Amino acid sequence: MKVLKLTDIDVRGKKVFIRADLNVPQDDAGNITEDTRIRASIPSIQYCLDNGAAVMVTSHLGRPTEGTVGPDDTLAPVAVRLGQLLHKPVKLITDWVDGGFTVEPGQIVLLENCRCNKGEKKDDEALATKMAALCDVYVNDAFGTAHRAEATTHGIARFAPVACAGILMGAEIDALSKALHEPARPLVAIVGGAKVSTKLTILKTLAQKVDQLIVGGGIANTFLLAAGKRIGESLAEPEMVREAHQVMDIMKERGAEVPLPVDVVVADEVSALARANRIPVDEVGPHDRILDFGPKSAAKLAEIIAHAGTIVWNGPVGVFEHAQFAGGTKMMASAIAHSEAFSIAGGGDTLAAIAKFHIADDVGYISTGGGAFLEFLEGKKLPAIAALEARFPG
Repeated sequence: MKVLKLTDIDVRGKKVFIRADLNVPQDDAGNITEDTRIRASIPSIQYCLDNGAAVMVTSHLGRPTEGTVGPDDTLAPVAVRLGQLLHKPVKLITDWVDGGFTVEPGQIVLLENCRCNKGEKKDDEALATKMAALCDVYVNDAFGTAHRAEATTHGIARFAPVACAGILMGAEIDALSKALHEPARPLVAIVGGAKVSTKLTILKTLAQKVDQLIVGGGIANTFLLAAGKRIGESLAEPEMVREAHQVMDIMKERGAEVPLPVDVVVADEVSALARANRIPVDEVGPHDRILDFGPKSAAKLAEIIAHAGTIVWNGPVGVFEHAQFAGGTKMMASAIAHSEAFSIAGGGDTLAAIAKFHIADDVGYISTGGGAFLEFLEGKKLPAIAALEARFPG
């Protein structure tokens, strides 16, 4: 996967247009409640400023109606936070598509919410051409939107004089390529979540590549059904049993396996007050709900992870939000943290588990991508990355 990297380019005196992902949560008063994405965008911005570029940055925020900028849509709070992190004023520019504003080398401006521009989401070519005319260098540093073909993520890359990946985007591409295209073996994938149906493509794609495919949550329950086990009233998709069989067959044909739990943690309800019982998987009763892997199964997973060369993690194995059902995910997280393997993790619940068990510094790479991370795992071509690949010189 060859893309031009920002750090390979001399940006001195150049006008640089950075598409960042500054889509941060805010409270009812408009205060930013969590600024990880803004912090993650700083390295590319700082690199351009330090090297004498005139910097323009834009991002989407929320789900605005194209053509208007409502009070919930403005990047004004982001401009303030960006200025605090960069230790310099960041001016917010409205109505910027046709130009008419100035930015000098060493300066930065923030261009108002790009999804407020008519044609952004439809990847309008006329809009993309206008935006490309604003810059000498286009930088895509928004991996989280790489699975969407929009004017600021895809169209502009076709028309800008130079198009490259920012520092964050480049790191995402390198980490995912290392994990999926050139992995150290054994390659172990962990896929948790409520439904097989939402992750079937990922499961089938990974089944053709990995040495061990660990499934958790409601997905594991569906696989238990496929293996002929009783699961009581557990969350599962009986209609997906045939697909679960297909995944297991793909693995078996390759001499690999889907290790299923031998013991589980059950309760009669999902709540902080529910009484948890650890039982062998063959003793699940008609009214039991499986809410976590049992200690024997968690220890088996930890052993698999300990011998891995590469680990791809997307999703917890139990309802880890409640302490009595967190043991499996906690043991797995600890095993990943102590593993010598290269690990890459992504997805909202996964990031929450990483934060809860304090292992962020021990994971090889934490993807901020969300939907883009999942589509990369599925083996899909992400439009924004494809656009950068098409512009790779030579």
